[in-house]
Amino acid sequence: MSDIRAAVEEGAKKSGVLWVTLDRPRLAWHVWHDGAVYLVTGGEEQDLPGLDALDTARVTLRSKDNGARLVEFDARVGVVDQAAETEVVAVLVKERLNARDSEHLAERWARESTVLRLTPLTP
Repeated sequence: MSDIRAAVEEGAKKSGVLWVTLDRPRLAWHVWHDGAVYLVTGGEEQDLPGLDALDTARVTLRSKDNGARLVEFDARVGVVDQAAETEVVAVLVKERLNARDSEHLAERWARESTVLRLTPLTP
């Protein structure tokens, strides 16, 4: 595993937030799972306009301790089929803090939100 790939994995596992550059850098909560970043946008969830239409996005991970930039990388953006990838949705539901309807979160996401996978394009 390359040093960059190791930094991406370590940073994404340690912090539940990242910055994704769209029209401007936007803060987003996420989960690291199976070699990729997963996040939810739309509906009552975080607003990441246009991310689902991109092929790639620039991601910045910062230190949980001091906020310093750990690593920046490009990631391939993909829409997750929530009905087919129930394990990923379950991981996201478990990590979603302060949801008003945590018992029915997956159902709400299926109706109104998009789950995205950001796969690092690192060696």
